[in-house]
Amino acid sequence: MSTTQSERLRELLEPLVASQGLDLEEIAVDSVGRKRVLRVVVDSDTGADLDRIADVSRVLSATLDESDAMGEAEYTLEVGTPGAERSLTEHRHYVRATDRLVRFQLHEGGELVARVLAVDEDGLDLEVPGVKGRKATTRRLAFGDIDKARVQVEFNRKDAKDTEHAEHTENTENTENTDNSDTTEEEA
Repeated sequence: MSTTQSERLRELLEPLVASQGLDLEEIAVDSVGRKRVLRVVVDSDTGADLDRIADVSRVLSATLDESDAMGEAEYTLEVGTPGAERSLTEHRHYVRATDRLVRFQLHEGGELVARVLAVDEDGLDLEVPGVKGRKATTRRLAFGDIDKARVQVEFNRKDAKDTEHAEHTENTENTENTDNSDTTEEEA
């Protein structure tokens, strides 16, 4: 996708996504055989459930149909969320990752896996898990020290809130979507 088309699509779609109470995270146009696929990734501080994804998808589809932003060729619109193992590139991404385990690639060349405890304008307060029976430690990490950061999926995390919930609902089954990526598709 050319920079011009990307910028044009962002200018067209970002206000529409914002009007639905969401942030436009990413836009990509890919060719799949003879068809094109426009992928739009949205998110918010409170998350984006399937109903919100469907609502924004309808709004974007109607606007794209009325414009020439995608040209005359057929395309498929896919609207979804970043998913469980999202890359953290904006300040708001780090805020949304509070209490999550994150793998950091550091500018100095090292790697760090730690839980985000708090985020401010300068950096992060982290809890670094203990190794071989040692207690977890806290660490401050400045944004300038981070080269890349990606949320990690945790399947077996037990914290106080989960334990308390489990004690009160012993005989109920919890069916939680661990993927965190809802997607809807519309043919244009």
